Amino acid sequence: MLEALYDALFSERRLLDDLIAQMRRQRTAVGADDIDSVDESTFATHRILATLGQARQRRRQLNVLLGGSEECTLRELEELLGDRVDERLRDARLRLQQAADVLTREVGMNRKLLREALSNTNQHVRTLSGGAAMSATYASEGVLPTTPAGSRGVLVNRTV
Repeated sequence: MLEALYDALFSERRLLDDLIAQMRRQRTAVGADDIDSVDESTFATHRILATLGQARQRRRQLNVLLGGSEECTLRELEELLGDRVDERLRDARLRLQQAADVLTREVGMNRKLLREALSNTNQHVRTLSGGAAMSATYASEGVLPTTPAGSRGVLVNRTV
C-alpha cells in the first residue's frame, strides 16, 4: 500500500512539473506575442489539471485505505503511519511540496504578466480607436469626462 502511495506522490509531482513547464511556455509566448502558443499552453494546462484532479482523487482513496481521512494532509498521514514511512516516501512528499511551491510562484508571475499584457492591449486599442484613456479613479461628481467628437479615430481610418 505504501508503494501505491509513493507512486501517487511521484505522479502528482510529475504533473506539477508539467504544469510548471506550461506556465513557463505561456510566459514566453505572451512575451513574444505568440497567441497560438498561448492557446496551446492554455489547452495543455487544462488537460494537465484534469489529470491532476484524477491523481489527487487516487491519493484521497489511498489516504482512506491507509487509515486517514480523504482530506488529511501528507504530513498528517506520515504521522499516522509512523515507522512504516521510509526515507523514499518522505522524499517524495518533500519533492511534491517543493513542486507545489514552485508552481505557486510560476502562476503568480503569469498572472502579473497577463494582467500587464491585457492592460497594455486595452490601452493600445483605446489609442488606435481614439478613445479616452481609462482613469484609474472614479469620475468626479458622477460625471464622465467627454472627448471631442473630432478626435475619435485619429490613428485608424475606419472607412475600410
